[in-house]
Parts: sequence; C-alpha cells; structure tokens
Amino acid sequence: MALALSACADFSGISPQSKLADGNSLSAGAELTSIANTAWPTSAWWQSYRDPQLDTLVQQAIADSPNLKIAQARIRQASSLAGVARAATLPKVGAEASSTRGLYSTEYIFPPPLGGSWNWDNEFTVKASYDLDLWDKDRSALESALDTVHVSAAEARSAQLNLEVAVVRGYLQLATQYALRDIASSTLTQQTSIASIAQRKLTAGLGTKLELSQAETALPEARADIEKIDENIALLRNQIAALSGKGPGSGDAIQRPQLAARLVGADNSAPLAVGLPDNVPAHLIGRRPDVIAQRWRVEAMDKNIDAAKAAFYPDINISAFIGLQALGFTHFLSSAASVRGAGPAISLPIFEGGRLRANLGAQTAALDAAIESYNNTLVQALQSVADQIIKLKSLQQQRGQSEQALALATQSYDLAKRGYQAGLTANINVIQTQLVLLQQQQHVTQIRAGYLDSWAQLMQALGGGLGDDLPQPASTGAAEIAAEK
Repeated sequence: MALALSACADFSGISPQSKLADGNSLSAGAELTSIANTAWPTSAWWQSYRDPQLDTLVQQAIADSPNLKIAQARIRQASSLAGVARAATLPKVGAEASSTRGLYSTEYIFPPPLGGSWNWDNEFTVKASYDLDLWDKDRSALESALDTVHVSAAEARSAQLNLEVAVVRGYLQLATQYALRDIASSTLTQQTSIASIAQRKLTAGLGTKLELSQAETALPEARADIEKIDENIALLRNQIAALSGKGPGSGDAIQRPQLAARLVGADNSAPLAVGLPDNVPAHLIGRRPDVIAQRWRVEAMDKNIDAAKAAFYPDINISAFIGLQALGFTHFLSSAASVRGAGPAISLPIFEGGRLRANLGAQTAALDAAIESYNNTLVQALQSVADQIIKLKSLQQQRGQSEQALALATQSYDLAKRGYQAGLTANINVIQTQLVLLQQQQHVTQIRAGYLDSWAQLMQALGGGLGDDLPQPASTGAAEIAAEK
C-alpha cells in the first residue's frame, strides 16, 4: 500500500537540460597547436624568475595570508558538515530519564486511591533507531557533502594560485618602477649636465638665455617624474605586504628587486620559455584548481538530485527501547517496572502540495547551472592560455624591434650631445633626441616587464602546479548521469 500510494508523488518531466563540455572536443586553435612543447608548471613556478626575495615573499604570503586561512577554514567547515551527513546514515542511540510529581485525575484511567492523589511518575529508557535508507536518500546527501569537501579543497588551491600570481605580478611592477626610476634618474643627470653646459656657454658669451631656459625647463618635470615613481614604489610595497597579511611596516623592508637589472640595459639571462604541454584542452580539466572545483560542484549537485528523488519514496525506520517505568520509587528499580519494545515505522508522501516536485525542480536547475558554470570556466581557462601565448609571442617580436630602436636612439643622442658640446648644433636638438631616448628606454623596459608578467599569467592559466594532485571525480561524469536521469 505504501509503495502504491507513493506513486501519487510523481517526478516525471523534471530532468537536467545541460551537458558537460568535453575538453577533447574544444578546439585548441592554431596558436596553441603551433607552439613548442614544455612541461606543466611546478608548484614553485615563480622560482624561474631567479629572485630570492620574490621566493621569500611568496612563501610568506602563502603562510600568513588571511584569504588562504579563510579558504582553509571553509575546508574544515565542509568536512564537519560531511560528518553531520554521515551521522544520518548510522544508527542512533539515546537515553531519556524523567521524574514528574503530579496530581492524578479521578476521571481518568487511574482509579482511587491513585486517582485524586499526588504521586511520582518515573521513567528511564534507552532508545535506538535506524533508518533503512532503502532509496539511498541519506547516502546521496552524504556523497554530496563529501563532494563539497572536494570543492572547498580545490577552491583553496585556486585561492593560493591567485595569491601567488598577485604577489608575483605586484613584485614585477615593483621591479619595473625601480627600472623606470633608474631611467628617470639618468635622464635628470643628463638634463642637469645640459643645463650646466648652457650656463657656461652663456657666461662665456657663446650662448643665449633662451638656450639656458630651454635646458632648465625640463628639470622640474624630471624631478616630478622621479617623485611619482617613488610614490608608486611605496604603494606597491604596501600592496605586497597586505597580500601577506602584514602591515605597511613590513613593506618597508622590501629591497630593490634583482629583476630590475634585467629590465634596463643588456639582459643576458636566458628568457623564460614560451611553450605548452601536450593536449592542453583535455589535460587542463585536471590541472586548473578552479576547473576542478567546478567539476566537483557538478558532482555534488547531481547527488542532491538523487536525494530529492529519494524523498518521493517511503521512509522505513526500525526503533527499539528498553527501560524502567513506575509510579513512585518503591518498585522503580525492580524487574516488574521494566518496559521494552521494538517495531518498524513507515512514513510516505502522498499529497505534498507540489513541494517535492518543486524541490526536485530546484535541484535540477542547480545542476544545470553548475554544469554551465563548469563549461564556462573551462572555455575561459582555454581562452586565457591562448591569450597569454599570443601576448608572449607578440612581445617577443616587439622586444626585438624596440631594442633596435633603442640602439638607434642612443646613437642619435650621443651624436647630438657631442655636437652641442663642440658648438655644432643647437641645444634644442639635444633635448629632442634625449626625449626620444627616454621614450625608447621606457618602451623597452615596459615590454620586458610585460613579457615577465604575461608569463606569470600563463602559469596561472595552466594551473600553477596546484591542481595536478587534487582528487578527480569518477570517469563517468555528471553529463552521462544526467542523461540517464
């Protein structure tokens, strides 16, 4: 009868609409297939920059960042909630004791002299119950909770990767500002030298006040540029310190990055390689923590649908009790006061006003949303890899052209300066060639810094070596399960 009546609660017509994207089906594109092969990033990928201070700062951030501690707390919270779900699948045993003094009615089941008198009603029982969970409702809820633990673990890895990249990129900006300060300081020195030459020529009667004024006009602006760069350096130090969960005072201890020397002048270090591992679209699924987190979320939502469907069927519980029950204390501890019993209990939904169907519909929609979120994350992950490869290849070409332009600008400036010192050219020519040289120096520095920054973003796009050891969902994904449902 219970099974027949449960048919009144029907879940037909409610099924998932979305399907998981297959990494193998995504086209990598020409930019990804024509690139050289390299290994996947390691968990300490930033060490490729060969700057010990950067290594220390990243490790400090990982150890002390409040954001990572929040992510770790979420893992512990999810694990505890999984423990709550596990408890629902186990037998329950409890004890109850009560002692109540009351006046018994003469018009109830107790005859005089008990009726109409005051007495004690004493009871002590041990009760046990177990839900047979024939339709795996509790087990599905437990599996969903365990999948949520995996989600939290993957999200914690994703937060760590984002933190590492934020520290590295902030440090690269700091190195860039130091390099630009070198250029600005050198420019101020050269402009001061030109102004000094103009002053000596005016004193000797060989120059004009216009030439001196033109030379001195550039000095305040050059000093302002240096002040602005110093401001940026201080702000970036504070930013890096904050990423590590420390105060601004910690940022004051950050020294000039060794990377700055590679951004100005000749760079004889080996360039960071531009390459990709084999079959990036398919393997990215098991490498990027954010993709893995979305996949586990799909699995958790799928288990919630199983639990929602099981709610349509009857629940069967087996319970038992044993204890003592007596009026008064005289015979409370005797065998005559013993009570015991056991038996099944069944509950089933018949007419729930659409609650069960609405709940199943909500869980199904949640699964569809999780699947589409996974698909979107996977597509964006592949796009970010392609974008950084395009940027790196372009920056390689730009660097060659900009360094050639810098060499020509340096040559022009040297010629103009020697000509001015010999009295063969006007001061304005020196200033103009110097401005061109400054622009080329800044351009080369920014391109080199941009290359290092794009390489860091490529490591992030490839998962940064933080997802390859995370547990993976079963090979039978939610797409196939959803199709069965």
